[in-house]
Amino acid sequence: MSGINLEDFLAEAEELIDRLNHGFLELDQQLKQGEKPEPSLVNDIFRSAHSLKGICGMFGFTEVGEIAHKMEDLLDRLRLQKLKLTPKTLDIMFQTTEELHKIMHRKASGEEISPSEVEALKKKLEQVEEVKEEDDKDYWLKESGLEPEILSVLTEYEEHRLIENLKEKKGIYRITVSFDLGTFDEELNALQGKLKQIGELITTLPSAEESNENRITFYLLLGSNLPQQEIEAELFGFPASISAVKSPPVPTLPKSTPEKKEEVKEAPGEELERVRSLTQTVRVSITKLDNLMNIVGELVLSKNIIAQLIERLRAELGFSELALELYKANRNLERKLQELQESVLEVRMVPIGQIYDKLRRNVRTLSRELGKEVDFITEGGETELDKLIIEDLADPLMHIIRNALDHGIEPREERIRLGKPPQGQIRLNAYQQGNHVVIEISDDGAGLNLEKIRQKAIERGLISPEEEVREEELVQVLFTPGFSTAEKVSEVSGRGVGLDVVKNNISALSGAIDIESSPGEGTKVIITLPITLAIIQALIVEAGGETFAIPLNSVSSGLAIRPEEIKTIEGREVIEQRERTLPLLRLDEFFRLNGRKRSEQEELYVVTVAIAERRLGLVVDKLLGRQDIVIKSIGEVLSGIKGIAGATELGDQRTILVLDVVGMIEEASSGLKASSRQVEKNVS
Repeated sequence: MSGINLEDFLAEAEELIDRLNHGFLELDQQLKQGEKPEPSLVNDIFRSAHSLKGICGMFGFTEVGEIAHKMEDLLDRLRLQKLKLTPKTLDIMFQTTEELHKIMHRKASGEEISPSEVEALKKKLEQVEEVKEEDDKDYWLKESGLEPEILSVLTEYEEHRLIENLKEKKGIYRITVSFDLGTFDEELNALQGKLKQIGELITTLPSAEESNENRITFYLLLGSNLPQQEIEAELFGFPASISAVKSPPVPTLPKSTPEKKEEVKEAPGEELERVRSLTQTVRVSITKLDNLMNIVGELVLSKNIIAQLIERLRAELGFSELALELYKANRNLERKLQELQESVLEVRMVPIGQIYDKLRRNVRTLSRELGKEVDFITEGGETELDKLIIEDLADPLMHIIRNALDHGIEPREERIRLGKPPQGQIRLNAYQQGNHVVIEISDDGAGLNLEKIRQKAIERGLISPEEEVREEELVQVLFTPGFSTAEKVSEVSGRGVGLDVVKNNISALSGAIDIESSPGEGTKVIITLPITLAIIQALIVEAGGETFAIPLNSVSSGLAIRPEEIKTIEGREVIEQRERTLPLLRLDEFFRLNGRKRSEQEELYVVTVAIAERRLGLVVDKLLGRQDIVIKSIGEVLSGIKGIAGATELGDQRTILVLDVVGMIEEASSGLKASSRQVEKNVS
């Protein structure tokens, strides 16, 4: 195992555990739909357990290996149909896989795993229902028509699949094919891929007969409903001869259904290309990608400094030949650096569907705990986000789904009484919108009980009984730390540690969260996130004598206004913009800056920032232009200040603050509400 370290092992082991979980979810779906387990799916799950057992043995993770071995035995019996697939069986598999994952990481951190834990998991795996074997194996093997020398080399699983194909009245075909020794592996892969599309590939056997010294011959057994002439047509182009060992009694897929064949049609080279692409994949640690991104970030800062120096040189020397040459070289550097930046960002981008399986498993477990039937639908899994954002997204999404299950979806009897389908529905949809990704989690449950929220808010002193509160303000109360409308604490929710945690986590990702609800119809939670938090473009502004960076992905417009265009409505400064009222926030007042005082006639600038449907106008003194920036952490000293996302370095080597647009929108809104309530209390 030289050259493979613990980190590589953990990455591969987690990948195998993810495959196990994904396979179990697919089996669960087939079980719900009343379908028989797909043999190839069960076989893939078996192979994942086998591989996990193997690498655990190599790295001395014997505890994990023992459990994986036990699971492998059970999966072997499942693929041989000696084990009954039931919801209970899947529950045990899911629970065991989850425990495997935990034990593996505890072991990696140096913790001792007690033998009793391993034995307990083994005993849990024994709580599955066996299937009584039928003693008809010899009869079916004789019926197959295959020669004894071929039957004698079949594995138990291959014998089982041969018998199952015969019982399903499929034809059994022997394909003989000869390949050049130099390319046989690629050509054989392509042929196997094609055969899997037109039937079940039962086995692949090298021929015992003597072949030409430069060629190798194989026998492949195929079970299929297609007649021989259609299989020959499908394999046109392959150097294969086909003979029917046992023909199907009635072809069940006639030539009059071309659309079915079209669905599975694939050129022989496509499978070969897919296999080749797999060999080009390299697993890279996110830490290495972070280091690479930091280097690119430093190069961006250096490029900004060079651009500033060139501007100074042009100011001193004018459009001299040297200044022009430097300008051209810098432009070329800028283009190449942009390409490098985009390439690194592309490597960091991963589909959000990576966390869908984890969410499905949790939904399955929670719905069983709560005794509710729920159909969990996921869409937009191909939508890409920065890997680091996705890592921090799973827990907030699970909080929201847990709330939907516990508070939103009604019990079965209640749904039937209301004329709703007995099975509730939770839908998760992700899609890209400009420079952001929007994630919507909706349910068809009871919706928010606004009156109940209002009463709880009054009890906690968040609002007064006489106060008129708009619906959107009541919804925001749900994000107050410790707020809960649950009458009793349960294992699922009611502890008041849900939505405030979600909001904080989403805010830490420079995202926003909104809630829409219709009584009796359901609730939708909308999360808006930037695609990446690495290198971004920013608008550089000046206010109160200080310079700030505003992430450009949150900026919708910028305009110059005269002071008299600002109006005051209910104590709040606003302007009219595109027939809409835009609330304003003066940056110098927000941060209490004592810069140069403007005259009443001096022109101002308003930068309109927006996240989702929320808009705010930031009043600044100057717009200084755009620049690529790298956001750096500001440490604990300034971390408590609302409205600051971090710091960055400009081309003139000044360090400035980067604004947190989401935080500013929320802080400005809550600050104005709080101040108006305080005034009312003082007056009374």
